[in-house]
Amino acid sequence: MSLNGSTSNGLQRLTAQLAPLLIVCALVFALPVLLNNDFLLNKVARYLVLGILTISLGLSWGFGGILNLGQAMSFGLGSYAMAMALKLKTIPVHTGASGLPDFMVWNNVQALPWFWVPFRSLPFAIAAGMIVPALVAAALGWFMFRGRVTGVYVSIITLATMVVINLVIIDQQSYTGGFNGITDLAQLEIFGVAFDAYGRATYYLVAGCMMLSLLVAFAFTKSRAGLIVQAIRDHESRVRYFGYDVALYQIFVFALSAAIAGLAGMLYTVVMEFASPTFLGVQLSLSVVVWCAVGGRQSLVGSFLGAVLVAGMQGALSESAAFLETWTLVMGALFVLVVLFLPKGLAGLAQVVWRWIVQRRQAAGGVAQGVGQTEGST
Repeated sequence: MSLNGSTSNGLQRLTAQLAPLLIVCALVFALPVLLNNDFLLNKVARYLVLGILTISLGLSWGFGGILNLGQAMSFGLGSYAMAMALKLKTIPVHTGASGLPDFMVWNNVQALPWFWVPFRSLPFAIAAGMIVPALVAAALGWFMFRGRVTGVYVSIITLATMVVINLVIIDQQSYTGGFNGITDLAQLEIFGVAFDAYGRATYYLVAGCMMLSLLVAFAFTKSRAGLIVQAIRDHESRVRYFGYDVALYQIFVFALSAAIAGLAGMLYTVVMEFASPTFLGVQLSLSVVVWCAVGGRQSLVGSFLGAVLVAGMQGALSESAAFLETWTLVMGALFVLVVLFLPKGLAGLAQVVWRWIVQRRQAAGGVAQGVGQTEGST
């Protein structure tokens, strides 16, 4: 009986944790029914992609305790992987006579560089968009975590690595497009379905990848490896004492986070129709940290909603005449207030409110039961 009872309680707890995730996914999939505007649908798709990026940071920071200030590095690498594939499929007007990208023609490049050639294959590009960021993160993680680098030093190293890669991309204009990035891309086409940036097919592609990212991240946090990662976050020395390879688990969650960020980067190229060095910029990387903190870094759904809500608010304020010059101050004040009064973000506030409701119901039920017993005794 006790075993059945504990199993039942475990299932109920898992269902309660999974319910918000499924509700959010259902709302996202239902949104096109309410939005009959392709421009707004494209804007929402952009926010959803940024939400996927924030989920990836929530996984490494909130559950792994690894604050990566260079998360945009993985995002940008994924973005460029997709852009390279789509650039090689553009119409001849935007390429040279032999299919050479236009910016290479302008820089007198005579032949397609060897590292561009595999991107003629779209499946290779999609795989590379996730595998390359994961491998870069794994290599960086091996250096950091095998050397027992922790805390602010991890943040500094990841930020510096991102800046270096950003500068390399800008400097190698002949092969990357430099400051201009990679533009004039073909539409993504998979199994005969063309994904126009302003079409519903692209929105549902983004929504499907968002749901997949949430489910994969959620499954990992509930797995044995995910629980060990959370234990390392809370008591690293104790976990190491029990004989676990702490660095290996840290490298894995770091790489998994990078792979999800790479997926988000590829989707962003499809939605925005270009790739830019700003996708690997410091501003975006720090913004992701803010979104994650506002939503609640130890909640996957909270991280996602934090990105969607704050990025949406940023967009609305920056387009408003009243806040055109002051919207950055408003967003900064919001972040300070959340850090001071909501250390667990909006997700933590939601949990407090939900516990209060449950306690009120239980108290009301207890009073009703007591009254019933009193009446029965009389």
